[in-house]
Amino acid sequence: MMETDVLTAEPVPLAYEQHWGLQAHPFENVPDPRFYVPSVKHETARQRMLYGIQARKGAIMLTGEIGSGKTLLSRALILNLPSSKYDVALLANPSLPEKQFLGEILYQFGLPVGGSKAVQLRRLNEHMLTNAQQGRDTVLVIDEAQAVLEDRIFDEVRLLMNYQMNDRFLLTLVLLGQPELRDRVARIPQLMQRIAIRYHLERFTVEETQAYIQGRLQAAGCSRMPFTPEAVDEIHRHTGGVCRLINVLCDLCLLSGAQGQADRIERTLVLHAAA
Repeated sequence: MMETDVLTAEPVPLAYEQHWGLQAHPFENVPDPRFYVPSVKHETARQRMLYGIQARKGAIMLTGEIGSGKTLLSRALILNLPSSKYDVALLANPSLPEKQFLGEILYQFGLPVGGSKAVQLRRLNEHMLTNAQQGRDTVLVIDEAQAVLEDRIFDEVRLLMNYQMNDRFLLTLVLLGQPELRDRVARIPQLMQRIAIRYHLERFTVEETQAYIQGRLQAAGCSRMPFTPEAVDEIHRHTGGVCRLINVLCDLCLLSGAQGQADRIERTLVLHAAA
């Protein structure tokens, strides 16, 4: 009988959560509201947007660079809007042809899709009126709004704000997008003039990067700050203070540190992970 070679499997490394005393991965690039860190910049943006919605200001625009945390901020914002008072529709991917765009809005509000454009608009208007009569505000959030395919779609969305009662808008529009969204909206004066509140998210400073990292770790159950000040300086230098890049680099640092059984994340480890 021939002997069978037995392949010895490599030991599976322990998840780094155990090494660092974590209950979850703190730097996942997903819009989980549990990991919203109320930095001065993000909280200022959230409070302004919340005011615009609560005061029924009509249209709000938040811009920021790629990876600046707009989507996570919007999810944290929506959590502050109780369903008993707000009917919120979220378009996460607005890069749709004009003929499908209105239908997607109806779908996100839980309304039937189909029929002529006039029928769909009437259906949406009746829905907003019903909400108003029941003491609920209607809110439409368009994420990644710079991806809207045609400028005339923006104008169609603007026309939705023409539905109003004597003393209030029936719809609050929230546009989230990259910096080029400002240029696109500026080409539509009728829409630009409707935007009552606008805010641009700037990159984090070193101090804000430190607070952001610590906040994410605490949200994941970490009771200490494993990153040294020098490591945070290096992380800021490599990421430019952009949330998404901070997440990627910090995640690699925690993984490398756990694999090397490090007690702290030092500057040299950040350099290694960044490379």
